[in-house]
Order: sequence, then structure tokens, then C-alpha cells
Amino acid sequence: MTDWSPMAQPLAPITSVRPQPVDGRSLVERLRLTAVSACTALMFVPALALAILTVLAIALAPVGVGFVIALGAVPATEQVTRLHRRISGGLLGEEIPAGYAPTDGTNIVTRPVRWLRDRARWRDFAMLAFSATGGFVLSLLPVALLASPVVHLLGAVVDGGVWWWLLVLVDGPMLLAWWLVTPSLVRARAIAERNILGHSRVETLERRVEQVAASREQTLDHSAAEVRRIERDLHDGAQARIAAVGMNVGLAEKLMATDPAAAAALLREARETTVSALEDLRSVVRGIHPPVLADRGLAGAIEALALPLPLPVTLSLDLPSALPAPVESAAYFAVAECLANLVKHSRATRAWVSASHDGEVLRLVIGDDGRGGADASGSGLAGVAQRLAAFDGTMTVASPAGGPTVVTLEVPCPTSPRDSGPSSPRTRHSSGSA
Repeated sequence: MTDWSPMAQPLAPITSVRPQPVDGRSLVERLRLTAVSACTALMFVPALALAILTVLAIALAPVGVGFVIALGAVPATEQVTRLHRRISGGLLGEEIPAGYAPTDGTNIVTRPVRWLRDRARWRDFAMLAFSATGGFVLSLLPVALLASPVVHLLGAVVDGGVWWWLLVLVDGPMLLAWWLVTPSLVRARAIAERNILGHSRVETLERRVEQVAASREQTLDHSAAEVRRIERDLHDGAQARIAAVGMNVGLAEKLMATDPAAAAALLREARETTVSALEDLRSVVRGIHPPVLADRGLAGAIEALALPLPLPVTLSLDLPSALPAPVESAAYFAVAECLANLVKHSRATRAWVSASHDGEVLRLVIGDDGRGGADASGSGLAGVAQRLAAFDGTMTVASPAGGPTVVTLEVPCPTSPRDSGPSSPRTRHSSGSA
């Protein structure tokens, strides 16, 4: 049974602003929007007070009092505008993001300065001014158009004066106006608030450019570090062993005629050194792109990671048979780092890994029942976030004290059925070695 009460779903999107037939559903919709208008009209009181406090904070900043006012007014403004975002976003059926500049590392003196330079905070101030002026008028009109006929009718019944009955005669046009304009007025205010509080296209592009630039810088740093690691591994490992092979072969060549036994011993040593050099080369290549990915795909590679862990690991893997190699590699090393952190720090008794792909996004979830408190800014998880950022991927860490810890990795990775082949869902338990 449908709930037709006016405030059953106060933030549901506006269905239509076109004239509707007079029926129960349309009446309930207009009553709902009128109730929302009454609430937003009342919000002009805190909006006006906070607008005045904001002006005072700016004016008195040189003498220090403004900083104290700002420390109370700006957070309160954030809460008020958050409510406006929720109401207007709900009426329009979309989300209105805030996008405040981070204030990490600031104190009671530098934080107001950061607020002063934040365009999102200035949009909040503009919202206060609009809510106390034009927004108040837009919200008051539907309430006044509906309330006036009710007041006139009650006055005529109670008082019985002729003037009340004359006012009742003109209430018909007011009710018609209420019926026709209420959805448009409510939607107009919601659109105005979205335009005031939302990001402009230029700001969105600027923020995106900043994110891409930061991701590119991190990726270049990571790539440079990888190159230095490979060079170091080759120099200290395979290159040194190959140089030793060359020296042993040269000495064996000189001793071949005079001391064949010594020459044979040098050649055997050179052969053993060659085997060690090949192992070093395989280790270097394995660090660039693990062979298990090429042999078994990402699902098989995750199984291989979980198998030797010293605790039970539940795997739920539903992945295409083939994903882009760079994404597979990044996801593999990200899961490997998360599992390594889990074993080192979590004190968990069990863990789980799930992987899925919906055709657009690769999603990996690594969790454990350990003590929690994982820090997303730590070197290990920060490295995972940097690795994924190169692919516009994200990492979310939920790790309250006492656990559990859940790390969610998402990487945009559109694939077509023709390219990816059939999916390979599997769920298994890896008991590990205690």
C-alpha cells in the first residue's frame, strides 16, 4: 500500500513541473513540496545569522576577533549548507558535492586563512545570502498561497465578518496559482542552490587536471624507483655473475694446454655461475610482470598469493579470463602488498579476498578479522594507492580499532565480452600453514 502522506518521502525527486490533473496523487505531491518549502523558508533564520557572523569575521580579522568568530561560524555554515545540498540534491535526484579544500595540518590561526582562500567556502557564503533573500521568497510563496485561503476560511467561520467572506471569494485564484506554480518554484530554488553550491565546469576540469598531474608525478616517481631497482638488481646480481663467468672462461682458456684439470674446474664453476645468473634474471623479470599472471590470469595469481599464507584465507573470485596486462599487474602487486601487511601487522586469525568485474570496474576487497587500526597513509598502503592512481583507481580503507580491516580497491577497466572471454567464478578456502 502506497504511503500518500505529504512528508512520506520529503526528499524524493520532483516528478513533474507541468500542469497535472486534479487527483489524489498530484495533491499529495504538492502538499509534500509545500511542506519542504516551509522547512527551507524557516532556514533563512540561521542563514541570515551566519551571513552576518561571516561578514563580521572578515571585518574583524585584522584585530584577531574575526578568527574566533570564524572558528564557530564556518563549521556551522558547513552544516547548514550540507542540509541544503541534501534537500536540493534529493529534489533534483542528484548529488551536490561540497569539494572543500583539506585543512589537515592547520591550527586555529592558519585554518581560517585556508578557509578564506577556499572557493567552496565562498560558495557557502553565497548560499547563505541567497537563502536569506531570494531563496526565502521562492520558498514562502507556495506556503503563502496555500495558507491564505485556509486563514480566510477560518476567519469567516469564526468571525463571520463580511470582509472575511470577500477574501474567501478571491481564494479560488490563489489555490489555482498554488496548484500551478508550486512544483516550478520548488524546483527553481533547488536548481539555484545546485548552481551556487555545485562545482562549475571550469573548477571540475581544474580539479581533474590537478589529480592527473599528481597521479602522473607519483607514477613517474614510482617508475623511476622501479628502474633504479632493476638496474641495482642487474648490477649486483646477473651482471656480476656474468662478468665472473667471462673471467673464469678466459682463465680456463689459458690453462687448457698446461693444466687441463684446473681449466675443467673453472669451466664447471662458470657453468654453475651461469645458472645463478639466469635465476637472478628470472627474479628481475618476475618483479616486472609475474609469470603467474601470464600463466594463470589474475584469479590464479591471487590464489597463488593466498596459498602460502600462515592463516586461512577465503577466496571469492569472479573475473574475466583476460584483463589488460598493466591493470592485472597493478592489481596483483596491490593485493600482494595488502596481504603482506595483513600478515605482518593485523594479528588476524582469518582473512578473505573477493574480486569481481562488472564490465566497467575491477573491484578487489581484502579483509581480515585482526586488531584494526590500519593507516591508509602508511608507506605500504600509500604505495598501493599510488600504483592504482596511475589507472584512475581508488583505495578505501575501513579499519576501526579492534577490527575488522577491509581494504577496497577499484580500478576502471572497461572490457567487452569478445575481448575478455568467459568469466571464471570460483570460491575456495586456502587453509595455509599454521
